[in-house]
Amino acid sequence: MGKNRMEAFSDGVIAVIITILVLEMKVPHGSEFATLVPLLPVFLSYVLSFVYIGIYWSNHHHMLHACGRVTGTILWANLHLLFWLSLFPFVTGWMDENHFAPLPCAVYGFVLLMAAIAYWILQQTIIRAEGTLAVLQRAVGRDWKGKLSPVLYLVAIAASFYVTWVALAIYVGVALIWLVPDRRIERELVKAGH
Repeated sequence: MGKNRMEAFSDGVIAVIITILVLEMKVPHGSEFATLVPLLPVFLSYVLSFVYIGIYWSNHHHMLHACGRVTGTILWANLHLLFWLSLFPFVTGWMDENHFAPLPCAVYGFVLLMAAIAYWILQQTIIRAEGTLAVLQRAVGRDWKGKLSPVLYLVAIAASFYVTWVALAIYVGVALIWLVPDRRIERELVKAGH
């Protein structure tokens, strides 16, 4: 199977996730600036989740460019990732609705952790399917960001029950780490003549 169909499906699912995420933001009653102030935390958590989804979409796009063919195992690994991403609107809304209470904040981190693990599984599944000379394997190398992120998510999940703002700061910090453009896959694709 070609990768175009999987990529198109994934793009569609991610677009729906972003749409649902924005629909969770409720329109304020009133036309004064003061009616927007209580929505600021909701907006900021929306921005954080939007950025995370954008990071996954961008990295997924690059990863699929390094993939030559799609196997059934890759399809299921991709669906596994999409499942965890599809929970972003729910956990973001739950966290907002409960004013960043410890349990919703921890569950938000758990979903981030599971999405990171699912992404790693997809990455490893593609590498196995491509063989030992896989462009993706050369590109990810030691993958310090991919190894550090789950550790930080675990710390944030624990911190959620003690100091919620520390957990939120860690979630933002991990997003900032991933916002820095990663050119590893692009460089390897150029070397391989793609």
